Amino acid sequence: MRSGSPSSAEPGVSPGVPEPVLGTIEAHLKQRELRREELYQRARRLRRLAQATMTRLHSDGAAPAELAEVRRLTAELADWVHREGRGDEPLAHDAFQEAVEAILLGAVAERAPLPGPSDLGVDPEAYLLGLGDVVGEVRRRVLDRLGRDDLAGAESELALMERLTRSLLRFDTTRAIVPLKPKQDTARALLERTRGEVVMARFLARARPDGGTPGVP
Repeated sequence: MRSGSPSSAEPGVSPGVPEPVLGTIEAHLKQRELRREELYQRARRLRRLAQATMTRLHSDGAAPAELAEVRRLTAELADWVHREGRGDEPLAHDAFQEAVEAILLGAVAERAPLPGPSDLGVDPEAYLLGLGDVVGEVRRRVLDRLGRDDLAGAESELALMERLTRSLLRFDTTRAIVPLKPKQDTARALLERTRGEVVMARFLARARPDGGTPGVP
């Protein structure tokens, strides 16, 4: 009569997961942790550079060197995610969104055509979210013009803001693909507020004695 537990070698009893298989899985998980950390650091660097570039654009009006670096790092990160970051792409989403926002704002400042997703090497989803945010950056440009009594410049920036908002509102897709509706709602609200501020500035300019009000010499 046999005593004790069944032997792992006993017919009909599984010996469990082989040690080499467990070791392979363990190595895979460790490598993925390392890749995730590298992806996080790359994305963090791009996000910080994009934010600093937008600050420079608003203060100085131009940042060609910074914009070139943002575009370079965006392309590098997109390529790295494609090759090494499969499954961890969400870690880079915010960085791509910020980079798109900075690059589009740079094109606005330079009065240049706005690049598309393929020009930047990013997915359309990240591009649309960045486009949504750049509407608010153009609003800042409108307010800056108004603060300098540049009504014509403010009206020109407002017209661009309207075009960007129309482009953004063109898309109707599920939130599961891209959470675009909050960006659309915000852009619409900012546009209406900015339009009202420009209208008020125009009214005040006309009411001033030097504003060309009829009957005023």
